[in-house]
Amino acid sequence: MKKMAKLFTLLLVLSLMASIFTGCAKDTADSDLSYIKDKGVLVVGITDFAPMDYQDADGNWIGFDADLAKAFADSLGVKVEFVEINWGTKEMELENKGIDCVWNGMTLTDGVKAAISTSDPYCKNAQVVVVNQAVASQYQTTESLSSLNLNFIVEDGSAGAEALDSLGIPYLSAETQADALLEVASGSADACVIDLLMAGAMIGEGTSYPDLVFTVSLNYEEYGVGFRKGSDLTEKLNAFFAENGELIASLAQTYGIQDNIIATR
Repeated sequence: MKKMAKLFTLLLVLSLMASIFTGCAKDTADSDLSYIKDKGVLVVGITDFAPMDYQDADGNWIGFDADLAKAFADSLGVKVEFVEINWGTKEMELENKGIDCVWNGMTLTDGVKAAISTSDPYCKNAQVVVVNQAVASQYQTTESLSSLNLNFIVEDGSAGAEALDSLGIPYLSAETQADALLEVASGSADACVIDLLMAGAMIGEGTSYPDLVFTVSLNYEEYGVGFRKGSDLTEKLNAFFAENGELIASLAQTYGIQDNIIATR
């Protein structure tokens, strides 16, 4: 009996040790931080969206978000790689590990927060209606947007699309906000809904679209960065935000969005 008891105790101890080691291995395998460090690169999903992510004359990705992503990757001791994605499938790209995060002026909607892990908000924004300045006086209220039968185009899966959905206004889908702007500028569409920050950088006097203006603001929103569900990179980035207020302020000044920055905790 004593031998049997000893054998049972030994088996129990071995079983517990195996569970502990298995748990540790699982924790390591499930760690996005370890995954990023092992491969040596943080893959950032973006779209062409000035002043957050856009290319310079040499084809390098720059912008407030791009530069901040570079600094975050550097703090992790890894390189950064930018990949243009279809905004409507960003959650799938994360899940399939085609990218490691979405860092592109991403609005923290309820749908986004339910689908992926999101950082603390770092920037405030709004969705605004863009039209040709020749007709802007006709579209100064939310009511006028539907009563005058505007042909809208918006980025697929965007906060702008969600804003029009909430108003019951139909629209066509574009791959990016930049594409939506181009359609309005060419006259193929009457109006689009884009981020206020993008409107400030890309339309009006002195820009590529001097004849376009924004009129109605549809909402208030905040930007965050998205990671895979349960990712330990989320809190890592929140800590980075909190520790790098001066860097954030400096980059905001560089890209002219200093009035939109949310103070880090």
